[in-house]
Amino acid sequence: VHLKSKCYVILFKSCMPTKKLISVNAQRKTIKVGIPVDGITSCWCLCPSAGLSAAKLLKASGLDPVVLEARDRVGGRTFTVQNKEAKWVDLGGAYIGPTQNRILRLAKEYGIKTYKVNEQENLVHYVNGKSYPFKGSLPPMWNPIALMDFNNLFRTMDKMGEEIPRDAPWRAPHAEEWDKMTMQELFEKLCWTRTARRFATLFVNLIVTAEPHEVSALWLLWYVKQCGGIMRICSTTNGGQERKFVGGSNQVSQCMARELGDRVKLQSPVYRIDQTGDMVVVETVDKQTYKAKYVIVATPPALNLKMHFNPELPPLRNQLINRVPMGSVIKCMVYYRENFWRKKGYCGSMVIEEEGAPIGFTLDDTKPDGTVPCIMGLVQSFKQFSVIVYILLRRICEIYSKVLGTDEALHPVHYEEKNWCEEEYSGGCYTAYFPPGILTQFGRVLREPVGKLYFAGTETATEWSGYMEGAVQAGERAAREVMCAMGKLQPNQIWQPEPENDVREVLMHQITSWPLIKKMNNQWRNTLKSLVMNPKHFLP
Repeated sequence: VHLKSKCYVILFKSCMPTKKLISVNAQRKTIKVGIPVDGITSCWCLCPSAGLSAAKLLKASGLDPVVLEARDRVGGRTFTVQNKEAKWVDLGGAYIGPTQNRILRLAKEYGIKTYKVNEQENLVHYVNGKSYPFKGSLPPMWNPIALMDFNNLFRTMDKMGEEIPRDAPWRAPHAEEWDKMTMQELFEKLCWTRTARRFATLFVNLIVTAEPHEVSALWLLWYVKQCGGIMRICSTTNGGQERKFVGGSNQVSQCMARELGDRVKLQSPVYRIDQTGDMVVVETVDKQTYKAKYVIVATPPALNLKMHFNPELPPLRNQLINRVPMGSVIKCMVYYRENFWRKKGYCGSMVIEEEGAPIGFTLDDTKPDGTVPCIMGLVQSFKQFSVIVYILLRRICEIYSKVLGTDEALHPVHYEEKNWCEEEYSGGCYTAYFPPGILTQFGRVLREPVGKLYFAGTETATEWSGYMEGAVQAGERAAREVMCAMGKLQPNQIWQPEPENDVREVLMHQITSWPLIKKMNNQWRNTLKSLVMNPKHFLP
């Protein structure tokens, strides 16, 4: 079988599971891919939004890329399901907001509309068995000592983030010190009260779907910084969760795939990449062989382990991909007959601090026209992963009933969930995280090409890494690296800023007590710390 189109870029979007390698390799029959007589082949791309973004830019530059997608669909960690009960539902990446200019540019190009996530009514903070309505991005702390502790923690985290370069966090002045420290250790150093430490733990659970003791302080401080800071990453209104796409986020990938046409090869998991010859040879599980001058690998780093490379990857790259696990999350969508929470004055956003609660955070997922009432919740703890679906749903409804103060929450009409730890071509969600000591030792090779292999994926982004925006930035950067290698671009053209989108808004700190912390001198701070060390001052 000969594929007659020029093969300029191969973009790999996923790879096969290791346990299938032996049986496939034993039975493989090579399918040759026709190469132009002049030998001008550039690259293949492997990944969801990142791979498609790379291919789109390469095609627009006059090249002829091919995208190898392991799944039977495009989109990767974005996944939109359509059915009569939910109309459409995003079971993967869904949220966008101000400063995410690249993904908004693509949406505008394809005519995909956005809508704001509902936050008109009160949010609710559930702690110590009680519900406290509030407005703003972060819940209030009624104990003034805990409030100052809380504000000092997040102000300090933002201040530490200012020292960390977006493109090279390992070059931060305190990189070695902070990378040896877990976020749990940082919280123990910065927090005076149990209240602040408890909420800080929930914060880490929510933004990176991991536990504070698992995550490098340097990496998480960088992660928050490259998203725009604490308020930007936490906020719905004017933050990373402000908007969704009408019809689902997967439309962006689907539109790019339609634009690329038959260049996108579905159900083509890659298991071998050989760059010992003049051309890079890529072999897939479906017994096809592709050849190209360059390859863009746009999978999560850990999925590189499921591919065989010849020659082997350099030691630092090999160590990196062995040491960056994926986050753990189940996305749960509970549907009701009506928006009973809005009638009670709640917008559907809940911050839940209760030991053993399956859900820590929710957002309203009702359709923009008010139909299909739904609450979206995230399960981070893998203690819940083995729970039978109907038992998990019951636990979720029970905690919603407690928080919202009504039995109506106990009677859902439909339920959707997606356990991303079951996805062999993702390995988890939202993103890969760096344990202590890894970023300073191996982080510098995250984007470093290996011969004719280039690396994309949202993990390699320097703005909104872990989000759809990061995937688009990474894909387009990798495409420009390939074009630079071909002599079509200069090195200083690889990294390009994105013009601001119309939805950009000025972010204002919504916790007015933060400036108080800046005015506290060290003597007062030490006095306050000694005061709260007395257990009787540890109030809710």
